[in-house]
Amino acid sequence: MKEVYDFLKACGVYYLATIDGDRARVRPFGAIDLFDGKLYIQTGKVKNVSKQLHANPKIELCAFNGKNWIRVAATAVEDRRVEAKRHMLEQYLHLQATYSAEDENMEVFYLEDATATISSFTEPARVIRF
Repeated sequence: MKEVYDFLKACGVYYLATIDGDRARVRPFGAIDLFDGKLYIQTGKVKNVSKQLHANPKIELCAFNGKNWIRVAATAVEDRRVEAKRHMLEQYLHLQATYSAEDENMEVFYLEDATATISSFTEPARVIRF
């Protein structure tokens, strides 16, 4: 899991795919966190992505570092604990202008039953499960 975190963190931007009814939706994300032995993402309840995650928590993340790409298939599980939200905000200080760990808008989700595949054009794919 740490290798997946390090890869996504180094990329700076990764893309989150969700399902919206019968359509796929993809958007750039930047916040990724390791907390309490789990890999976390963050969003706001007022966003469409939040509604999609609650309706169907099956997601994929994808990022490219210029040489390798990673795809992470997982189930997003909401963690309502203030401590999890606070930890995310400590890692991404700029989010504090928009979110508070105590507000009703900020959400964090950890990835469960995750399978990460790191691929390139020159090496065999590596699979990491967590």
